[in-house]
Amino acid sequence: MRVAIVTESFLPLVNGVVNSVRHVVDHLIENGHEALIIAPGHGLADYRGVRVVRVRSVAVPMYRTFPMGLPDRQVKQALAEFRPDVVHLASPIALGWLGLRAARRLGIPSVAVYQTDIPGFLRQYNLPGDATCAKWVARIHKRSTRTLVPSRSAHAQLEALGVPNLHVWGRGVDLDLFGPGHRDRDLHDAWARLGKKGGDQVVVGYVGRLAAEKQVRRLRELADLPGIRLVVIGDGPELTWLKKKLPAAKFAGMLTGVELATAFASLDVFVHTGENETFCQTIQEAQASGVPVVAPAKGGPLDLVRPDHTGLLYDPADASSLRTAVQRLALDGKLRATLAGNGITRVSTRTWADVVDELVTRHYCGAIGRDGTGLAA
Repeated sequence: MRVAIVTESFLPLVNGVVNSVRHVVDHLIENGHEALIIAPGHGLADYRGVRVVRVRSVAVPMYRTFPMGLPDRQVKQALAEFRPDVVHLASPIALGWLGLRAARRLGIPSVAVYQTDIPGFLRQYNLPGDATCAKWVARIHKRSTRTLVPSRSAHAQLEALGVPNLHVWGRGVDLDLFGPGHRDRDLHDAWARLGKKGGDQVVVGYVGRLAAEKQVRRLRELADLPGIRLVVIGDGPELTWLKKKLPAAKFAGMLTGVELATAFASLDVFVHTGENETFCQTIQEAQASGVPVVAPAKGGPLDLVRPDHTGLLYDPADASSLRTAVQRLALDGKLRATLAGNGITRVSTRTWADVVDELVTRHYCGAIGRDGTGLAA
């Protein structure tokens, strides 16, 4: 199968969209399929032998490092030359619209993957236009052959906007990278014992972008919680505020690869604060790492955390709920171990190989109108 992926961002950027695209491409080429990547901005022109077509872009206000694709005839030209069986639109908003329009004009079916809640992002920053943006998102997905959503919450969101032909397709987790075997006792103890008073502390960590849409300022609710040491892994515009308000916390910076896997596995509890997640990949990475999860009872986490089984959910509308949930885990090592074990079991069948196989045989073939049997495996 020949697959053209039109993505709103790609390497050297690192974010959820880029990581998903990278894993999809990895498994496509490893299973004998052909791929093409179309992405905005400057960067590598080849990824593992796959051509990366770079189109004109402009920096997004407030996110100067994020390039937004501009109208470019290269999009249609590249698709016409590659002649894909299907066009994969990764989190389409700007360049994705151009890819969709070109695909429709060329008579190529499309699979649009909804991943980023842009209207929610605008609301979080108190910016105007969220309703207009929601209509634009709906327009794109209504015109795609098939739309994939990562969670039941995202399904309901797009269904309310009148988008048809919705299918839930989650994300995989890299079980070759993330796992409890990466736990570093020395690292954990260095975090737990720094400035200790009366015994080792439970290491509670946040992993992700330090930005307003992730609502990381809620970490302040944990600042004076007895018996815990807060570790913040990531970078972003909220870093300065967090360092000022959380002087006792450990700020580890942005980590990737084995360093990230080691840091994840060396936590005792993982906390996520954002309410606008369509999925929340870091929850799966924490579960794969053998770390119990505390997450908001809203959006994507509702599909990933079964309360008191694979983690704890807190009420984001209750100012004390996050603190109460973390305190409960901090005081109960047996519960932490139970949730951690159940989390490992939950993600054991969510490998990227299985998830991409589902993408090809069920969703690509469904958009094309082809039986998925007999494809390269």
